[in-house]
Amino acid sequence: MFHRIAELTIRRPRLVLIVAVVGVVLMGAVGAGAFGKLQGGGYDDPSSQSSRATQTIEKKFGGETNLVLLVRPSQGGVDTPAAEKRGRELVADLKKEQDLENVVSYWDTNSPDLRSEDSREAMVLAHVKGDDIEQRENAKSITDEHAATHGDDFTIQAGGTAAVGNDMGEQSNKDLVLAESIAIPLTLLLLLIVFGTVVAALLPLAIAVIAITGTFAELFLLGSFADVSISAINLTTALGLGLAIDYALLLINRFREQLASGATVEDAVRKTVNTAGRTVAFSAATVAAALAALMVFPQYFLRSFGYSGVGVVAIAAISSLFVMPALFVVLGHRVNSGKLPWAKPGQRAETRTSLWGRLARTVMRRPALTALPVLAVLLVAASPLLGINFGTPDERVLPKDAQSRQVAEALQKDFGGNDDTALHIVVDKAVDKAPLASYAAELSGLKGVARVEASTGVYTDGQDAASGPGNAALGRPAAQQLNVVTSLTPRSDAAQDLVEEVRAVDPPTGTQPLVGGTDAALVDAKDSIGDKLPLAIALVALTTFILLFLFTGSVVQPLRALVLNMISLGATLGVVTWIFQDGNLSGPLGFTAQPMEVSMTVLMFCIAFGLSMDYEVFVTSRIKELHDLGEENESAVVNGLGHTGRIVTAAAFVLAVSFFAFGVSKVSFLQMFGIGSGLAILIDAIAVRGVLVPAAMRLLGRRAWYAPGFLRTFHARFGLSEGGDEPASAPASASVPAPGAAGAPGGPGAAGEPPHVKDSTRV
Repeated sequence: MFHRIAELTIRRPRLVLIVAVVGVVLMGAVGAGAFGKLQGGGYDDPSSQSSRATQTIEKKFGGETNLVLLVRPSQGGVDTPAAEKRGRELVADLKKEQDLENVVSYWDTNSPDLRSEDSREAMVLAHVKGDDIEQRENAKSITDEHAATHGDDFTIQAGGTAAVGNDMGEQSNKDLVLAESIAIPLTLLLLLIVFGTVVAALLPLAIAVIAITGTFAELFLLGSFADVSISAINLTTALGLGLAIDYALLLINRFREQLASGATVEDAVRKTVNTAGRTVAFSAATVAAALAALMVFPQYFLRSFGYSGVGVVAIAAISSLFVMPALFVVLGHRVNSGKLPWAKPGQRAETRTSLWGRLARTVMRRPALTALPVLAVLLVAASPLLGINFGTPDERVLPKDAQSRQVAEALQKDFGGNDDTALHIVVDKAVDKAPLASYAAELSGLKGVARVEASTGVYTDGQDAASGPGNAALGRPAAQQLNVVTSLTPRSDAAQDLVEEVRAVDPPTGTQPLVGGTDAALVDAKDSIGDKLPLAIALVALTTFILLFLFTGSVVQPLRALVLNMISLGATLGVVTWIFQDGNLSGPLGFTAQPMEVSMTVLMFCIAFGLSMDYEVFVTSRIKELHDLGEENESAVVNGLGHTGRIVTAAAFVLAVSFFAFGVSKVSFLQMFGIGSGLAILIDAIAVRGVLVPAAMRLLGRRAWYAPGFLRTFHARFGLSEGGDEPASAPASASVPAPGAAGAPGGPGAAGEPPHVKDSTRV
């Protein structure tokens, strides 16, 4: 297959490039509509009890409270005649809004729970209609409109989930623009430093444009008939650029090596596609397998990253295999045009004696002495995982000056229970007053419950508070809603325990209440992701094992790769937990410590695992190629890392920069994702590829290439090796194979090792 791709691009390079340009134009036209098809939210499992409660309340009662207006009179308290008059006018105006339902305030209920303890502030509660994005936009427009209209009388601040979502969205957009303004110039500068020539440095951008526009088109099509998160756009741009750089680095480096060795342009393209092109294909398959595991989760926020991730990986790989060789044919030796002052004159001589080759040789001489300290540091870095806790995004991910965060803190501090974070219980059938009252009273007696609001009354400490007849809006002929208002910190362990206790209370006979609300949604999200996580990990491990076996012909290499990658990821997640959950570096980074965001942690794991396997394939491919050509195991590792170490490190630093740029974000879970992903890339590229891989290969020796006889037979028939299915013509300057060819001790053909491919070209 790879030989045919090479021959196509050699015979018809301009046709391939024309097709690519037309494809980009068409995909760009389709993908431009992706933003209108994508949605916000998607953090909840639609089949969970909390999601079903939300849907039922939406249908039967007009929706849960998702907008809280904190109103403060310009003069005096909320009970003055002037404030009461103006407050009623404000509420009347809000009730006229078509996008609001269930508007409730202190001034039309006289409920002391909607008034601050110092009587200086009052709450107006409402439900904003629409999907997640519409709720955010409507909450902002309504708040801004009435803040302007009634600004002389009141200071109005917006809180609640709709306002928090709007503030998150606006701040995230600002942060993304800032991050890209930092990352793009630095990326271009690093590309110039790495490639050393202007022309070569610009080539990855062609692949990035194709990958990103193609994935936008994919998201448009998927968004037309499925729920797809708008957050997938961010992954598309970051991963599209990163993978384009990774694959272009590998292909350009190999093409330039071949030219430097004296090969013709055509033979250089053939060898590049049959070796580095094959590596790109397998690398893409491993990354896609890791990201595809996100599709097993019911939350469309996570599934969307699977859609976009697999799409961008596939398109980046396919365009690299076709477009890059066509560009090589058209450019030829001009790929080295625009040489910069720091560029080295040749590639061939440097690779064998590179820093990474020398490091690999040192490690293999004393594998235990060099690897054990690195392993110890990584295990210590992973130790904070022993105390990891998980949560979902709330107002604390925002900076302290965000309006919705200030409202949430005021409600928690100055009001007797936060209605916005109440548990919402819905009974989807008729219930008699007596059993409903008994149920509400029992709920109010639970520890941490401030009050229970029902159509039959308001209950505290296990009995009717006798503060009024109850909220008639909470009762319907065929349904009942109860609001369990707590004094607990939202999303705390105690608040989550209360969810379980509420669900354990015996309901009225013949009913099956559904418990919703923010704390219930958190409990359900953790349970849902926890239930699917073993399956996702198993799929990632299994597909990675199969792909690496097909690539190497060994059952040991996949196991070695999985173990080292898990150590690397454990260290990364441990450091991120130490920073963002335990609060270390919270001062310099400007965030509030809180539990690890569960969806973002899973996403970071899958992306970091996929990219680490990307570099695994880069390194292993060259080691195996040299091993199959007859080099001893130690020599193959040293020379293989000598060839690829610089590529992997350069690709890692360029990609890490694009992720680290998110460290300037003022939304803490974006900081966590960016810093964690960048850190994972560098740990893997330096500590694992530079030290642990050569140490493991030295300790394993010839066993590193072991496979049972029946699997060797299977691989010989179905496996794909780095050497290529069609050898390129050897250039005149090619050296002869090293001793240890077929049948030699330690060479290909030794017991337990796959036979080497027919390729006499030494690189």
